[in-house]
Amino acid sequence: WSSDVCSSDLVQPPYNLEYLARVYEISPYNYAAINAKVANIVGLGFDFVETRKTVEALDGITDEKQLQRARKKLNNLRQDLNEWLEDCNEEETFKETLIKFYTDVEATGNGFLEIGRTSSGTIGYIGHIPSKTMRIRRMRDGFIQLLYGKAVFFRNFGDQETPNPLSGGEDRPNEIIHIKKYTPMNNYYGIPDIVAAANAMTGNEFAAKYNLDYFENKAVPRYIITVKGAKLSPESERKLLEFFQVGLKGKNHRSLYVPLPADSPDQKVEFKMEPVEADTQDSSFNTYRKMNRDEILLAHRTPISKIGTPEGINLAAARDADKTFKEQVCQPAQDILEKKLNKLIEEATDALKIKFNELTLTDEDTQSRIDERYLRMQVITPNEVRIRKGMVPLDTGDDVVILKPQQQAEIRAQAGNTRERSQNRNAISPDISGEARNPKGDGRQVE
Repeated sequence: WSSDVCSSDLVQPPYNLEYLARVYEISPYNYAAINAKVANIVGLGFDFVETRKTVEALDGITDEKQLQRARKKLNNLRQDLNEWLEDCNEEETFKETLIKFYTDVEATGNGFLEIGRTSSGTIGYIGHIPSKTMRIRRMRDGFIQLLYGKAVFFRNFGDQETPNPLSGGEDRPNEIIHIKKYTPMNNYYGIPDIVAAANAMTGNEFAAKYNLDYFENKAVPRYIITVKGAKLSPESERKLLEFFQVGLKGKNHRSLYVPLPADSPDQKVEFKMEPVEADTQDSSFNTYRKMNRDEILLAHRTPISKIGTPEGINLAAARDADKTFKEQVCQPAQDILEKKLNKLIEEATDALKIKFNELTLTDEDTQSRIDERYLRMQVITPNEVRIRKGMVPLDTGDDVVILKPQQQAEIRAQAGNTRERSQNRNAISPDISGEARNPKGDGRQVE
């Protein structure tokens, strides 16, 4: 590395980041769990919503035309923010950058987002830096990237004063937003979830190698040939020995030809073929590998339904697991990431903030009935629904829906479930709202 980089200035990560990055690719369950989390945290897209300050300002506008102008201005601002984020990187979209960035967070426990500024001081570049190449300075006054025998200094985001400690380096170095998965064992770096299941991951790797070695080196024929009443020639014995020692290894489906002498008046040659492995050949450690799989997914807190559709999974349990995954894994991670990224948005505007789309547990039909119920009960306005769906607000959409007396009576009857026919109908109705039922045991399962 550069002579300006002193090992005492940098803090080494508790685990080899290069190895953790490789583990992401070689462990199938770790790979699937990380991709599932990344897809549901940043892969569902994002939107720009009003800040608290903007909401209070809109509530204070009483003039209808002025309110419409404010709404239009916010819509234009949303488009400008999207274009700005896309223009900050010519090679990849902002969503693609976030996916790479957060894949590093889950795979190595650390993610680094590079921020570059123009000569005027405004943000002009947003990109991803592989976490395996980054090191944190001991004084927390920046970062050093070690790559191809060279060192590059980066400031903390928002720091415009720390000088570049590397001679010949940039006078205005780029900045870094660092996100880590917290561990009480280290104050500088984070660690990924897979570390808690390291033994399970290693066990699966050895089990897979064992099975692979078995099939590559198997030297057992399907049938064994026995000959009685005949003596093989030395040449036949030699070829038979070579077949078992060399020719059959890894090619256990080959056929064996044994030349036999003719019957004699005193002795009859008997020829017999007996199967050696007639049963189905199953791989070893199936139960052990499933236990390791469950341990890896447990460390990631990712339900198995998110990485595929395995057999024996209870449909209702899978739905409950999705809800837990959303509320305990995805939403907290989105909140943390939103706080970091909104520091970027605040430099452009204080009227809007970034908000990641959440994993939905309801289908379109169910959501429409929920919206209809809230509209009738005057909980929300039509424009709130339209904005959430990405539609242009209506001129009169900021007012609650005013119902006629007959409609209000209908709502009260439905809310209180006062009709006898409705009570009976609800009691015998099937599960059609997406809620699974488990009668008498585990319920329906995926076969």
